[in-house]
Formats: sequence, structure tokens, C-alpha cells
Amino acid sequence: MKQHSLTLGLALSLALALPASAQDRLTLILDWYVNPDHAPIILARDKGFFAEQGLEVEVIAPADPSEPPKLVAAGKADLAVSYQPQLHLQVHEGLPLARVGTLIATPLNCLMVKADGPVQALSDLKGRKIGYSVAGVEEAVMGAMLGSVGLGLQDVEMINVNWSLTPALLTGQVDAVIGAFRNFEMTQMRLAGAEGRCFYPEEAGLPSYDELIFVANTNAVDRDGLTRFMAAIEKGNAYMLNHPDEAFAIFAASGPDLTDDLNKSAWADTLPRFAHSPAALDHRRYARFEAFLHEAGLIDSTLPVSRLALDPGAAE
Repeated sequence: MKQHSLTLGLALSLALALPASAQDRLTLILDWYVNPDHAPIILARDKGFFAEQGLEVEVIAPADPSEPPKLVAAGKADLAVSYQPQLHLQVHEGLPLARVGTLIATPLNCLMVKADGPVQALSDLKGRKIGYSVAGVEEAVMGAMLGSVGLGLQDVEMINVNWSLTPALLTGQVDAVIGAFRNFEMTQMRLAGAEGRCFYPEEAGLPSYDELIFVANTNAVDRDGLTRFMAAIEKGNAYMLNHPDEAFAIFAASGPDLTDDLNKSAWADTLPRFAHSPAALDHRRYARFEAFLHEAGLIDSTLPVSRLALDPGAAE
């Protein structure tokens, strides 16, 4: 699913060059090019749910998926779609970010292997090569999964495959990949003529977490605007659940190639994973993941949840 979009990158550059206008106008940067993970956003825009809330939301796909949170932290965008695990690390690095809503409320990440390959159990990973794309969090995830079967990172070889997860596995460059999305890469494998198998982090030593979240700059939190934004996202999700066929037609009309087999399959696989109450915050989920990162040695201390996440509609 990983590919850059130069055209959208240019759009991002132009948008960020423009001066900010009305308070009710928001810029949202996605985590990647438009795909079914973003369905409630597209529906909120194209069905007029943002407009009903008095909002004009510009939705932009980045050329570099690592940039959106940094642009929000720098005050060059209002919101970004990001990932809970990365948020913890970025806040500890000093970025003024906080989770202000949830888009996908379950993990999507998995350790993917060939179904007929040599890895039939996590213990079979000993001495094997594992591909990854994002250093830090994915290595911690892998370490926890290995630890559940008495292994450690020293028992495997981690190889950065630069977002080419499925090709690296298909060509035998690696024996497994961590960071594959179970709603996309598994279908990519099948469409390429192979069958994949997922080992799920939340079933192998990791606390559950929100996969996709909305992040905002803590120095410029507009609680009223964010509350209205999340109300529109919630309405988009409700429309999608109540009218899946009509919703898919609206979504697919928003960009090229969204009606191909990969996106059709991803739509069905992603539908039950969206947050039904996107503004609602599960404090324990963020506290548990913060503790996990501390135990993994990725952070020196634990922060209170209030430093990491907020429900914009809740009383301060």
C-alpha cells in the first residue's frame, strides 16, 4: 500500500504556503495517500458533515508519511492523522502534540509471513530475517512478540526494507515483516498470487492501542473547533455503517484507483475497526502503552495521560 504522491506533495507545499484564514477553516494532513482507513474523513467532507458543523476542512495527503505530525508541531497544519505508538515517542522527544480523537480504534499492525513458509509459529523466527520500516516502535513491538516465546531481538536479524514490506517478503529478502497492515498487505499478498499469515501483536505480549489517531498542537488547541470536527467524523462513520454501499460509492469517487480489488477488500476489512465515538478517550489504554514503552527501554520515564491525549469535548 506504500507509495509516494508527488502531486499531492505539491498540493501540501502550496497549502502550507498560504496564510491562515478563518478560525473555522482547518487543514488536515493524512498519514498516507487516501485509502479506506480515511473513509469517515472523506464522507464527512463530501457528504457535507463538516459544513454542517461550520467547518471547512482541507484534506491533504503527504509526500512523506513521517512529516504530518512534525508539520502540526511546527504550526503549519491544524491536524494530522498519526499513530498512537509514534505519538508517545514524539511527545517524549519534545514535540507539542496530543491525541485529540481516534480514527481506527484497534491495532492494524501485524507480523506477516508467507502462509506456506518456514515460519509457522513465533518460535520459528529464531535465526530469521525480519523486515521493518519504522525504527523504534516496531523494534519494541517485535521485541515483545519474541519475548512471548522466550526469544529476543538478538535472535533475529532486523532489516529496514524502506516501506517495501510485501515485495521484501514475496522475493525472499526477509522471512517476515513487522508493520504490515492486516487490512491491506494481506490482500496485497493474495493479489500477488501468494497467501500471507498474520501474527497479532495484541495476542503476543503487547497492550492494545489505537492504530490511527488525530493529533493537534498542544499550544493551539481549539476545543470548540475540535469538538465540531469530531462530531462530523462520528456522523461520517455512522453513515458508513448504515449505508455501506452508498458510502463506498462516495468514497471511491474521491480519487483514482479506489475501486480496485485492493481497496474494495480493505473497505470491508476496515469497516468494523473505526472508532464509533472518535472524541472519547480511553485513559487506561494510553497509560498501559506508556508503561510498555518504558519497560521496553524506549522512554526514560512515564508521562501522565493528560500530556499525551485529551477529549476535546470534556471539561478541562
